[in-house]
Parts: sequence; structure tokens; C-alpha cells
Amino acid sequence: MCKDLSYLLGSFVVSWLFSMAVIPCVIRYCNSRGLLDRPNGRKVHKSGVPRLGGVCFLPSMLLALMVALLLMNHNATDSKVIVSLWSCEFLVSLLVIYTMGLIDDFTGVDAKIKFVVQIVAATALPLCGLYINNLYGLFGVHELPAYIGMPLTVFVMVFITNAMNLIDGIDGLCGSLSLLALAGFLYSFLVDGLIVYALLIVALMGTIMAFLRFNLFGNAQKRNKMFMGDAGSLTLGFILGFLMVKCSMYKPEIMCHSGPDNMIAATSLLLVPCFDVVRVALSRITHGRGIFTADKNHLHHKLLRTGLSQHSVLAAIIVTALFYFVLNVLLSGVGMNFGVVIVLDVVLWMVGNMVLNRVIHRKGNKPFE
Repeated sequence: MCKDLSYLLGSFVVSWLFSMAVIPCVIRYCNSRGLLDRPNGRKVHKSGVPRLGGVCFLPSMLLALMVALLLMNHNATDSKVIVSLWSCEFLVSLLVIYTMGLIDDFTGVDAKIKFVVQIVAATALPLCGLYINNLYGLFGVHELPAYIGMPLTVFVMVFITNAMNLIDGIDGLCGSLSLLALAGFLYSFLVDGLIVYALLIVALMGTIMAFLRFNLFGNAQKRNKMFMGDAGSLTLGFILGFLMVKCSMYKPEIMCHSGPDNMIAATSLLLVPCFDVVRVALSRITHGRGIFTADKNHLHHKLLRTGLSQHSVLAAIIVTALFYFVLNVLLSGVGMNFGVVIVLDVVLWMVGNMVLNRVIHRKGNKPFE
């Protein structure tokens, strides 16, 4: 156990140090080449900010993971670390998503093309045997056949990927929500002894922590601030989607804690970005706009219209995410049905949004823009 903890700490440190060294170089490169996220009517920042912070996410994570795995294999006396087929395919699909995000940050990619690429990348995972095979009583559904579970998995992966991408609208939001979710997943995988997944998670946490140093506390005027861009948010979303599916899949021979509690915990960690993207999509459809149309109706936009600062909005959303997680874990612990828990979450979300709309209206602003 002590050795595992040392590998985890080492993976985090390698990833953090690599990112801390690379990000300033990326900032200078972006400033010299004009690769800046320019302000417009939809964005909240007032001056151009380098947008390639996510470029170091995948390299630093993989570097730290490989160093840790090499050390583990070198020190192993009775066994070697074995990586499954779907883990290899996940890395290939992740590389596709990361590359598409980079291209989008440099030249721009049509939203529909990004959507198709995400579907193709996500489809590879269930084809390798990783898919949601049980809903643990959600709305009366338990075991799922492959012909339902496989397309459901693709939908969940693409949905979470886009949810994290779309919520990346203010400093620290996507990164902080990702850290919160990763911490929960880290606990789940450590409990089941899946050290390779734990190493991947802490490596990603290390690079996010380094990025937040420049994203939250950098200064655009001093040219040391950085946004993660699509390479970052899409990469984080795809990884979180993968971890959610892996954590939820019923496979007791690998994850001895597979079951409804694991499913509820995994789902709860990502409720806020997922609920927000559903609300925004329904709002766009209701108002006759295309589902891919950009607007200022996300949760962080609405909270900003109440007069809160960006850091206050960030804190409010993080508290909301923690509230849902704690509430759902407690309700699951007393035996409440998974479907009832989700319905309660939806009701609370709707009530919270109605209260928020009233506050915005009293401030003399419009709840929807």
C-alpha cells in the first residue's frame, strides 16, 4: 500500500512539474503568434488570452503514467502491470479527441464535424467490450443487453464530453469541476485496487492543478494568463466520460464494489455540467434556435447576471456540485431507489433555476439571452 501511494504521489509530481515548465512556454508562443481567445459579446473576458492551456494535458498525463508504470514493472517481483484492450483503445480514441481539439484551437472546426468525430472516437470503446451493462434499477431497468448498452455508452461519452466543453466559460470552472469528479473516481478505483486507473487520474489532477495556477491567478495584462481551449476541455470531458462508464459497468470480477452505489456516485460527480447542457439545449429548441447555436444562457452566465464576480460564481457552482454528490450518496446509503434520486435531483435543479431567474429579474436583467 505504501508503495502504491509513492507511485501515486510520484505520478502527480511528475505531471505537475512538467506542466509548470511547459505552460509558460506555451503562453509565450501563443502571445508571439497571436493565438489568443479574443473577447466578444458572448465571452466574459475583456482582452485576448492564450487559449492552448490544454495542449499539455495529454502529454503530461501520459508521461507521468508511463514513468509510474515503468517503475512499477521494474520493482514488481511476482507480477507485471497488465493493460486491457479497452484501455489501449481508450488512449487511441483520446488521442483523436485531443488532436481535434488542437486543430479547433488553431484553425477552428465546425461543431457538427466535432460531433461526428466524438461519436466515432466513443464508438471504439464498446466495440472493445467497455459499455454500460446495468442501470441498477433506474426507472425499473437493471441488466442491459449489448445492443442497448453499447449505443447508450456512446451517447453518454459524447454527452459528457460536450457538457465539459460547454461549461468552460469562466476561469477555473471546467478545471475545478474536473478535479472534483476525478477525486471521487480516484477513491472508487483505489477501493477496488485498480492502481493503473488511479495513476492516470492523479497524473491528470497534477496537470490540472498546474493549469489552474495560470488560469485562476494569471493576469492577462501581464501576459501570464491561460485558457485551456478545446484541446483541454474536450480531453477532460472524454476522460471523465470514460471513467464514468468504467466505474458504472457491472463487472464484479474486476470492480468488487460494482453496484448501484457506485453508479449513483459516478453520476452525481457530473450532474451539474450535464444538467446545465440539457437545460440550455431545451431553451434553444424552445426559442427556435439551433442546438449548436452559441449563447449566454449557461449557469455561469446566469449567475454573473446576478452581480456575482467570476470567483464567486465558481465557488457557487462547486458548492452546488458538492451538494448534489453528498445528497445522492446519503440518499443511496438509506436505500432510496436510483430513479427516485435522479428525479429528486431534477426537481431541485428546476426549482433552483426558477429562484435564480427571479433574482436575475429583480436585478433588472433578463434571465435568458
